[in-house]
Amino acid sequence: MATRMCFGMRVRMSSEAQFSVLTRRSKAGKAGKASQGSKANKAQRDLKVRSTTLQRSVGAPRKVLEKSLKLSDPVPEEGVQRAVEIMRNGGMFRFDNPEGVEDEVSKAEVDIANYMDFRYAVGMNSCGSCIFLALKAIGVQPGDKVLSNAFTFTAVPSAIVHAGGEPVYVDCEENYILDLHDLEAKMISSGAKWLCVSHMRGKLSDMDAIVILCKKYNVRLIEDCAHSLGVLWNGVHSGHHGEIACISAQSYKMLNSGEGGFAVTDDDVLAAKLIMYTGAYERLYKKHTLRPADEVFEAIKAKEIPPNYSLRMNQLCAAVIRPQILTLEKRVAIYDRRYKQVEAQLSELENVVVPKQLAQVRPVCDTIQFNLVRMTASQIDEFLAEANAHGVQLSIFGAKENARNFRNWTYGPVPDDLAKTEAIIQSAVDCRLPMQFEDEDFDVMCQVIKESIEAVMNKSCSAVV
Repeated sequence: MATRMCFGMRVRMSSEAQFSVLTRRSKAGKAGKASQGSKANKAQRDLKVRSTTLQRSVGAPRKVLEKSLKLSDPVPEEGVQRAVEIMRNGGMFRFDNPEGVEDEVSKAEVDIANYMDFRYAVGMNSCGSCIFLALKAIGVQPGDKVLSNAFTFTAVPSAIVHAGGEPVYVDCEENYILDLHDLEAKMISSGAKWLCVSHMRGKLSDMDAIVILCKKYNVRLIEDCAHSLGVLWNGVHSGHHGEIACISAQSYKMLNSGEGGFAVTDDDVLAAKLIMYTGAYERLYKKHTLRPADEVFEAIKAKEIPPNYSLRMNQLCAAVIRPQILTLEKRVAIYDRRYKQVEAQLSELENVVVPKQLAQVRPVCDTIQFNLVRMTASQIDEFLAEANAHGVQLSIFGAKENARNFRNWTYGPVPDDLAKTEAIIQSAVDCRLPMQFEDEDFDVMCQVIKESIEAVMNKSCSAVV
């Protein structure tokens, strides 16, 4: 068998090519004398055996993942039944319940506040709405500069623009968290007094150091915890370093209601503003279970009636969320075990680096991200195509149309000082780890990734030899 070595990988002549060589030899044998017919028949039988062996050892079928990585967590039956009950009685508006009857949204707010250890929670129609209203509540005015991650989802800078602010983007490190040197430099150069830290894909930056910088430069902090529900920093739930934290209940998050979110805070005035901004007009704030004293609301209204942005969560959304809150810690443990299984397999690959979280973090691993190394841009594109063709739907954060690529945030000024982030996201791969998968599905997924890299790198080796 013809072989050669390239980049430490053995490249063999394909089974089809070897089959062709053997076939030509067989035909030559058949052209011989009739007296040699029995030898030719035997050669043909040997050829079939050898061909089958070659197909198994060299041209073995590539692994294919049959399940979709886009699978969302299902809603527990309790949530389904409660949603159906609400639809049957028609009471989907959070303020529909009779006086004295607690609505489903208030119950969900109590549940999430208890889980995250906050005094107040305000349900909304999305996490993006939560960030928008959090910025309005802490005082962002039109034209104000707001610091935030260059590596995040477009919803974060969109909320800043929606609130009238101007985003100032901060570079990221290779493990996707904020570059603190760049953060401090831009605190100084921009003069920004607001910071929205995004815990993108559940990766927490050094929050203690960020709080020190915020105090040093008089910067007010809110946290985008869309991806960090369940993530702890030194044993404390994410979100407690800022004045307001925002979480998501979009389909690909730890809580799945299709769309939805909560803003959580310990501050009376901020809670009252959030409640009224979402749409508790007149005195409907009284129907919120978790709320400050009436005097706090009335003092705010005495100065100016807050705008009603009508961004409330509805009762159907809350109904499907509530039973999921009860299973969060159980699912965190399952995700952690599976992540370690996948991380171990991917870390064995020569062209893959899986960045580590900071030691202070108790992660929630419903996704995994890894950096491709020693691969060109075209090889990365080929790898994605190979993986997708074999059932593993991956994406590169820096892809041309990816909503996490800051080059696509043209609704605001596109920065030209983020070379570090741009280089990192061009080879950073995003991969979901669905709860509905079994352990063996993740084994297949890892094998597809391995085989896809090998196919691309072997092809490159063949081209240069």
